[in-house]
Amino acid sequence: MSIFQRIKNIIIGKSRNPRDSAIFHKISLIAFFAWIGLGADGLSSSCYGPQEAYLALGSHAYLSIFVALGTVFTIFIISTSYSQIVELFPGGGGGYLVASKLLSPTLGMFSGCALLIDYVLTITVSIASGADALFSLLPANLYAYRLIFAVMVVMLLMLLNMRGVKESVLVLTPIFLTFLITHVFIIVYAFWKNSANFVPLATSTAGDLRSTISQVGLWGVIFLVLKAYSMGAGTFTGIEAVSNGIPVLREPKVQTAKHTMRYMAISLSFVVLGLMVAYLFYRVNLQPGKTLNAVLFEQAASGWGRAGFIFILVALISEATLLFVAAQTGFVDGPRVLANMANDRWFPTRFSSLSDRLVTQNGILIMGGLALIIMVATAGSVQLLVVLYSINVFITFVFSQAGMVRHWWQSRNRVRGWLKKISINGIGLILCVFILISMIAMKFYQGGWVTLFITGTLVILAILIKRHYYATAKLLHRLNSLVTVAESAEETLINANLASQQKQEPDLKAKTAVILVSGFNGIGLHTLFGVIRLFGGVFKNFIFVQVGVVDAGNFKGRDEVGKVEAEAKNDIARYVNFMHKQGFYSEGAFKIGTDVVEEVSAIAPEILNRFPNAVFFGGQLIFPHDSLILRFLHNYTVFAMQKKLYREGIPFVILPIRV
Repeated sequence: MSIFQRIKNIIIGKSRNPRDSAIFHKISLIAFFAWIGLGADGLSSSCYGPQEAYLALGSHAYLSIFVALGTVFTIFIISTSYSQIVELFPGGGGGYLVASKLLSPTLGMFSGCALLIDYVLTITVSIASGADALFSLLPANLYAYRLIFAVMVVMLLMLLNMRGVKESVLVLTPIFLTFLITHVFIIVYAFWKNSANFVPLATSTAGDLRSTISQVGLWGVIFLVLKAYSMGAGTFTGIEAVSNGIPVLREPKVQTAKHTMRYMAISLSFVVLGLMVAYLFYRVNLQPGKTLNAVLFEQAASGWGRAGFIFILVALISEATLLFVAAQTGFVDGPRVLANMANDRWFPTRFSSLSDRLVTQNGILIMGGLALIIMVATAGSVQLLVVLYSINVFITFVFSQAGMVRHWWQSRNRVRGWLKKISINGIGLILCVFILISMIAMKFYQGGWVTLFITGTLVILAILIKRHYYATAKLLHRLNSLVTVAESAEETLINANLASQQKQEPDLKAKTAVILVSGFNGIGLHTLFGVIRLFGGVFKNFIFVQVGVVDAGNFKGRDEVGKVEAEAKNDIARYVNFMHKQGFYSEGAFKIGTDVVEEVSAIAPEILNRFPNAVFFGGQLIFPHDSLILRFLHNYTVFAMQKKLYREGIPFVILPIRV
């Protein structure tokens, strides 16, 4: 084992076997850990969502009761609607898949691009906010190191997620629980301490409502409440995470997802409603350099002495660190959305690949890398980042709810209880459309246009990539359409020139062609015919090697991995049978794994032990025009394979295939 491999095993961890029957149990999350790993984004929004809504009311603070109730209602509507999405898409039903399946692939792409930008901003905003909160507790002269610290946290989370989702969640569990315990305690304490003030609170709310109506009218009050409700929309941003993260959940996945969604909705609603009512109990006002939660904690614990100081310190540190945990949602779901879009050819296919730790490493790196760029470009300014944040997630919400409404309407004659289901998604659609329009109107000139511009740029990029893959598919279709003709022509060539090769038993010392294939297709057959055409009767034995690649698209359970293995066996059998009919000895070998190069290099010594005069062959498509972008969009695996086997002294020949 090389030094690099040893270091990698220590930092990231040892390779995992996708064929291990217990692997899905080992890396999956039960509802409790899913609540932590996927629900932290939503719960952490209580650090800024209620504050934004409360402050938007200005001197009419008592109207925040209506905002809080509306927020709780919206949380349960959106979470219930996403529970319906989970039932309809048990393999994972985030905004991208829902819009793609229920509306159109193009609208799905729009939804996916919006969601990708939102997840990048989730990482950036959460870590920048956490760094601000943490450094506000430290001496002022250390504040200059805040950005460096934030960058280091992004890199640490990237490393944790490359080890695996379960490992990263286990590390972050104490932080999440500390936040939850301290905030639930302060809310319960505030309600108990002010139990005698509920009637005065109701009276003050009614008085504030009458006073405001007399000043601005009923519609003015409605507008004021709706404006505050929209400003606190960041509270809803983490709800979709569970439907995107179903593949990492423990079986039965649908039930686990619904339990997780329920935990999220209840905990978020309790904390948001509790904090906003507690603000009123203690008449909390914004103070320079402090959040409303910090002011609330100080006032509630003012008579606790040293214990109060320690409690406040622990609670505020837990707030800061929970924001770091919230960034985990971007690292869990962002790469998954990217992988799904890559499988559909909206983005380079390499983003659907899994590492030997069975995580979408390329996606983690791209999400973390973009977060680092935005962090540095904005100098970690939370004020600027918050403006960019939360618009995109509601674009996705709108597409998802619209898709579900359309589905229930089209299925009304087949689905029992469709009216109830369409009502839930319909209400969710109305709420999400209202919030989206409000946020765009209020945030556009403050910097919201930047988010829309970046999302639009990503959409254009996705369209261009899709067009390229579509053009490539047409070229490959032409290649595959020649298979029948090529089989007939090459059979004649073989029978005419090599009729003497009728033996079905291997000559182990004879020249052996080991041909790497990726399915029974035009590329594999053209590589085979190229070997025969170029080398005539040199090769007596033919061995076909195929690696069933496990990627984010099929790594969803034991059955899916079993299908990959079955398809690889079937493809190899077709090649072997084809060569047997021509009178050659032939056999096949296959592996299941995430890295073709590593799997082939592992099987090569076994083949050479039996057939010492073996030569490896691989076909490579040659496009009319070559470029760096083209090389990024396509996997030039055979070149990496040639380099790997070359270092081990194994001959490897690349045969060009023009398309």
